[in-house]
Amino acid sequence: MSGKVLPSRMTLTATKARLKGANTGHKLLKKKADALAVRIRMILKQIVDNKQLMGATLKEANFSLAGVYYAAGDDIKYQVLQNVGSSATSKVGFRVDNVAGVEIPVFDKFESENKAQHLTG
Repeated sequence: MSGKVLPSRMTLTATKARLKGANTGHKLLKKKADALAVRIRMILKQIVDNKQLMGATLKEANFSLAGVYYAAGDDIKYQVLQNVGSSATSKVGFRVDNVAGVEIPVFDKFESENKAQHLTG
């Protein structure tokens, strides 16, 4: 701004209008930041829950794999690869969520109906 301001009612009215606009903009940005912070906390909670679930699942999977190698030997890998179907049973979908005017990518997991269960015990 310039150093010289004319003290008139018109200048006062214009300054009040600019102040009101700045306050409204600040409130809107604060709401947007709060909405994004809530969304980030929700995503981080999902990540922590999935990491804990992953630890237990990997422990069980390694134990099962050791049992398979003990029962069938090292050549079981080629038999499993031959019996696996060519199409995937799980697929990933993509969509965009709008949170307070910010587009956030969201990935969803889709399972197909015809799962091949003949390889499991």
